[in-house]
Amino acid sequence: MSGVKGLSGKVVDDFSSKLDHPKIETVESIDANHTQMARCSDKSDESYRSIAGVIKNFLKNTNLTGDLPLQSAAHMQQEASSVAGHSQGGTQATTAVYCIPFLQNRGFTGRREKVKELEEKLYTDRDCRKVSLVGLGGVGKTQVALELAYAVKAQRAEYSIFWVPAVSGETFEQSYRDIAAKCSVTQSQTNEDLRDSVRRYLNSSSAGKWLLIVDNCDDESLLFGEKSNAARGLVAYLPQNENGFTLFTTRHRKIAVSLAPNYIVGIQEMSQQEAETFLERSLSQQDLLDDRTAVIELLHELVCLPLAIAQAAAYIKTMQISIRDYLSRLRGTEQDTVSLLSREFYDDTRYTASNNAVASTWLISFEHIRQSDPFAADLLMFMSCVENKAIPHSMLPGKEHSEQMLHAIGTLCAYAFIVQRGKSDTYDMHRLVHLATTVWVQRHSPSLENKIKVATHLAKIFPSSAYSNQAIWRDYFPHAIRFLRNTEALDLKARYDLCRSVGECLRAEARYTEANDSSRLTAESAFGVALAFDGQTDKAIPILENVVAIRENELPEDDFDRIASQYSLAMAYRVDNQTEKAIVILEQVVAMEKEVFTEYDSNRLVIHYELAMAYELDGQVDKAIELLEQVVKIQMDALGEDHPGYLMSQYQLGDAYLQDGQVNKAIELLEHVDKMYKNMFPEDHIRCLMAQHNLASAYRRDGQVTEAIALYEHFVRIRKIALREDHPELLASQHNLALAYADDGQVAKALELLEYIIRIRRIALREDHPDLLVSQHNLPWVYLNNGQITEAVKLLEHVVRIRKIALREYHPDLLASQHELAVAYAKDGQMKKAIELLEHVVQTQKNVLPEDNPDRLLSENSLQYLHEQETSQTEDGTKSSNSEDLASSDDGEGKGEIDISEDAAQSGASEGAAAFDDREETERTHADEEAAEG
Repeated sequence: MSGVKGLSGKVVDDFSSKLDHPKIETVESIDANHTQMARCSDKSDESYRSIAGVIKNFLKNTNLTGDLPLQSAAHMQQEASSVAGHSQGGTQATTAVYCIPFLQNRGFTGRREKVKELEEKLYTDRDCRKVSLVGLGGVGKTQVALELAYAVKAQRAEYSIFWVPAVSGETFEQSYRDIAAKCSVTQSQTNEDLRDSVRRYLNSSSAGKWLLIVDNCDDESLLFGEKSNAARGLVAYLPQNENGFTLFTTRHRKIAVSLAPNYIVGIQEMSQQEAETFLERSLSQQDLLDDRTAVIELLHELVCLPLAIAQAAAYIKTMQISIRDYLSRLRGTEQDTVSLLSREFYDDTRYTASNNAVASTWLISFEHIRQSDPFAADLLMFMSCVENKAIPHSMLPGKEHSEQMLHAIGTLCAYAFIVQRGKSDTYDMHRLVHLATTVWVQRHSPSLENKIKVATHLAKIFPSSAYSNQAIWRDYFPHAIRFLRNTEALDLKARYDLCRSVGECLRAEARYTEANDSSRLTAESAFGVALAFDGQTDKAIPILENVVAIRENELPEDDFDRIASQYSLAMAYRVDNQTEKAIVILEQVVAMEKEVFTEYDSNRLVIHYELAMAYELDGQVDKAIELLEQVVKIQMDALGEDHPGYLMSQYQLGDAYLQDGQVNKAIELLEHVDKMYKNMFPEDHIRCLMAQHNLASAYRRDGQVTEAIALYEHFVRIRKIALREDHPELLASQHNLALAYADDGQVAKALELLEYIIRIRRIALREDHPDLLVSQHNLPWVYLNNGQITEAVKLLEHVVRIRKIALREYHPDLLASQHELAVAYAKDGQMKKAIELLEHVVQTQKNVLPEDNPDRLLSENSLQYLHEQETSQTEDGTKSSNSEDLASSDDGEGKGEIDISEDAAQSGASEGAAAFDDREETERTHADEEAAEG
């Protein structure tokens, strides 16, 4: 045997050639160098006979029982029979070994680009030996790793594949035992740690090429060991070999960086299409997917998270319910949602003892954080009480830029529980993670104690109402509102202080006004109004009704505080579209106001202003205009033309003119207000934006569609920065932009935007909500223009049916929908239905509208046109209808726009007056959209 330098005459090292059992082991030399070794041409080859003879003699004469750890005589006999196995081409044949605990997931969906990215690193990047796959728990890391394993098995037969779960020291060691058994790994010494033996084997050339997948590397102390403990971490037993490639999966980015500093692959939730395909494959009853809207809404609720989708599918199949039923349960109370997401289910592609419920899988990570970084756990507890989106760094408890704060934020980001928004100092948290955090806090911290801490901190850091703080309070407002809403039963001074601070900032923001009273009732009233203008009228109205009931019982009719609370309740009713209730209260107040206010008192003007808006919302536009013209006249004498209150009243009067069809008057007033506001406020100020929005509506009705689109797009672009995607104000502006697109012939854009708006509103609103109905009223108009007549008829019939229940017979919204449905019937050839319905509309309008009213004239002209068409059909003996020229209820006048003007705006007197003196500063917000068809 020829010698090789460094091996003392041996061809290979002892590990590869000897068992180190001197009692039973002999060494036989063969006449071959390393390149010739183990290349026997056939069984007649002398080298083959020499090797086989030694092995057979060894097996025959040696008692193996108990002598060789991890080996058996039968196993050795099997190995011996393959010693002389050779490839036909003369190269060394390495039989691949597979230690994969799961079968291939035949339902694997999407994520192909991630698998491909990992394959490219494995096959083509010669410098890459280790990669970390990092992402939120439940996002599908294990499934991507499993798909990679089977892809390698299918495409690269020379690779052995070893799967090692790092969930615990026990699972890691058991996996190494499996590898040792399958690869016939022996311990070099009797007391050698088996994990070291496997590592040495994988480091040797005997192991061939391999892929090692170390799954669930989430416990930092388990992986790297602890300074206080002499025990080594698991990474000490991981191999490093040029022929090997290691993939780690982890939730923790810090761990990912430590394991594979230069090769990190991130994984996010599924795309909408991937999630839909995954849900389809997970459900055995395909008819469940017929409810397309429910499918989209469910995936939206589950944020397209694979584990959450798998859990939902398992529950739906087990309980034999529809997707809509599951959605209803998911949208129940917060506790119901958490209970649903905590239900375990069986999945044969996940570990038997693992937590499969999406909520449970995060609770483990929360515990890791609580033990390793207590301050990060404190931040989690705080975040559980506020909104899960756009959490400002400056709002968090603790020193903003301290090392402790930065480390804690890094920990939460590393676990993917929070995600930084670009380069900004704000963070987002998955809604489902947020819910799971709430459960964890309830289990491990006294709920009341945590709420007291949060209330105290928010009350301390919430800014004053100075204009210089506007950007800060806008960021803090949704978080304060959520906390206040969820702590209504908390009788705590800090909470009332926070209510008052929120109220003062909202007043400065020109959304509402309320007395600067330190009493509990005033704080609750301020909170109720804040909720109303945040669109949460179902929460606001009971609070305000309670305040009014107490004050009506304790105070005389002419008491200022009593009137103020009645006014606030009426405003909330109007925002909630309960206009009749609002009008009743306000007319009662107006009837006795002379005993309380002078003619020029700003509070009297505020009440008139609110009543005018209620009239306008109720379709009594003539009464609204009469009141607003009186208010504008008084303010012109008392305040001056550049006073914010006077401008706000002009703005609202312009809006009323617009609703009454007096477009030229509206444009004149709104252009004046827009010009004045531009000189007073920055371009993103709410007043500038509202004025421009209503001016866009006026331009659209005047046929200046290009100018209207430019203003609408500007408005939407600015408000998207500040508002969430389902915010009523943003949806309203997008709605009106869609109608302008339709006017401009951009039908595809209009359809896409309107269908998106309806989809979002169906999630948040009841089916009879005016905002949802106005979008459903207007989409058919675009359908008709696009030739989708059947869809238009179906949707309009739904709108008319709902509005008949909710509105009075003469309400302009109902009449507009009936007119539109008549047009659709005519275009669908249902001439008899069209004429009957339009005759009803004309007769109703004759009873309530003057002869020269544009809506009445349009309906009368349309009815005359239909009669002419019917006569023409009778004479021609044909059923076809040439109704293409038939006008819709709002053609040329700004079809069905949603008015998002800040019509909570009031016309008070001097700044700083008591109660609601600053009402003129307030504006109509997203919560006060109204359907203004016709």
